[in-house]
Amino acid sequence: MESNIINSYMNLTLSDTAYAHIGNLLKEHNKKYVRIQVKGGGCAGFEYEWSFEDEPEKDDHIVDERLLVHKTNELYLMGIEIDYDSEIFGSTFKFNNPRAKSQCGCGTSFSI
Repeated sequence: MESNIINSYMNLTLSDTAYAHIGNLLKEHNKKYVRIQVKGGGCAGFEYEWSFEDEPEKDDHIVDERLLVHKTNELYLMGIEIDYDSEIFGSTFKFNNPRAKSQCGCGTSFSI
């Protein structure tokens, strides 16, 4: 996985393919930012959730001028590596979260 560490404080890492895909999504949806957050749910307890935003909130970290992380999500996202896998029969973001004790088979939910 080719990668760029884009936030040294959180040690959040995006692969080159994830970075490029987020840029494409922003253009496609005519938005300025993509937000990643962690919510309760999924089959393992917590799940990653994506949304589009035009403006950051007061307590957001702006990562590389395109990704928003609210300070309440820092604990769950510290050290995470985000990749994007593009295949003919399905494309998805993949998460390597060192704080996760376990994750579901699809990789989108986890427990701490």
